[in-house]
Amino acid sequence: MHIVLDDTAMAAAGQGNVLASRLIHRAHAQAGWYLYAPACALVEADRARPGTAEHLVALPGITVLDLDLPAALAVARQDTWAVAHCHYAAQPTPDRPDGAVIATTAPGRWTGEPVRVLDLTP
Repeated sequence: MHIVLDDTAMAAAGQGNVLASRLIHRAHAQAGWYLYAPACALVEADRARPGTAEHLVALPGITVLDLDLPAALAVARQDTWAVAHCHYAAQPTPDRPDGAVIATTAPGRWTGEPVRVLDLTP
């Protein structure tokens, strides 16, 4: 299971959201579960809740996705960097042929987007 944390999910994890905490634990303890933190979303989460970035990158089981050239080009076409980087990260790749699910506490922001969403609203 490949899951991309958007900025709202990252901030929620830092505030003790039980569902986000379960995802983090599962990615650390269970084979086949992967959590990704796109760098642009990580910045937005840290702006919303200072200290979130340092907290998340220190956790085992979370992979920070850098803003490489293809991601930067995708981001350049969108209004917000955090959403664009998450959307880009959720797309199918050779390593993730089915793409990834986006975990969020704001599922409405993904309405109409061609992505699968995991609602972390308690």
